[in-house]
Amino acid sequence: MVFSLLLASAAWGQTKHPILAIGSPAPDFALPGVDGQIHRLTDYAASPVLVVVFTCNHCPIAQMYEKRIQQLEADYRDRGVALVAIQPNDPKAIRIDELDSSDISDSLEEMKIRVEYKHLRYTYLYDGGTQSVTRAYGPQATPHVFIFDKDRILRYEGRMDNSYRTEMVNSQDARNAIDALLANREVTVKHTGVFGCSTKWQEKSASRVEALRKIEEQPVNLEMATAADLKQLRQNASKHFVLISFWATWCGSCIDEFSDFEDTYQMYKVRDLDLVTVAANMPDEKASVMKMLEKKHATSRNLLFASNDTAALQTAFDPTWESAVPYTVLLAPDGKVLYKNLGSVDILELRRTILANMPSDYIGFNQYWETGSSQKEPTKSGGR
Repeated sequence: MVFSLLLASAAWGQTKHPILAIGSPAPDFALPGVDGQIHRLTDYAASPVLVVVFTCNHCPIAQMYEKRIQQLEADYRDRGVALVAIQPNDPKAIRIDELDSSDISDSLEEMKIRVEYKHLRYTYLYDGGTQSVTRAYGPQATPHVFIFDKDRILRYEGRMDNSYRTEMVNSQDARNAIDALLANREVTVKHTGVFGCSTKWQEKSASRVEALRKIEEQPVNLEMATAADLKQLRQNASKHFVLISFWATWCGSCIDEFSDFEDTYQMYKVRDLDLVTVAANMPDEKASVMKMLEKKHATSRNLLFASNDTAALQTAFDPTWESAVPYTVLLAPDGKVLYKNLGSVDILELRRTILANMPSDYIGFNQYWETGSSQKEPTKSGGR
């Protein structure tokens, strides 16, 4: 898996976006939350300790800390500690291939989706629009923790603990700082380096534009597919996961979800996901199929039925397949069916299934997507 991993130390305080210095007062904020409310620094004035965690949706390291953030908030709530999570990234500065470990990006609406999916209960605020608060605090990566005393003076900043792998955690840095402040003691360790995905500053938006330009420059091709080709496609002798979308130019729901498949391909192709689109049009409709593929800029592998005998071609791929499109199948490298759906797909369910099954550096990254989502093989009735 590919993600922008940052190991930050005190030296990062000299970067373009310096970290708020220990002993500084808490910068003010008034930010929208996933609850539809505006949250202000003054809302937490009565709390003896304020914990501000900069975190996000798309980073796999941040995902590993969602439960820990929630547990931290729950463990200290009755002791008056307030915890606020802030999403710092500008979604316009995130390249689509940087979403290789997520189902969604980092907009406020997508934050609401993640909160519902993972049943998150902590305060989660959005600063991706202006990044004014993010610039004031200077988080270098997600997650990055800032802990303030009752006078809202910064007493600790850095990591939450020493490892995103829970079995390797042996230093509870954030909890140690909170415990010290609650006991009116000096925080012994005031700074630790952070690890996670680097903050996506607005200045990086040019990189996203350039990446999109390169995608637009890629050619769009169309091949004719025989029954033998489709049988081979179904067997999937490759070493890649293959997402297959059967569609047609006369199918409105197919056209409606086509861009979602192409986006999914661009998100995960770096992790060895291939996308194959198969048009169920007649062979003499090749021109109209090609026109639609070019309109959608389908840089995936694109096939068109090579025979008017559509029933035979469908049977060659899947003898149990009924006649309707769209029809979507996700195959593992050994040809095992991981997902299939007759009718319009739930794109988030599909992406989560992909993420749960593709190999990753750490099994916890896969298990994250197995929790809170259905792992059954959905087969829904569909139509044109």
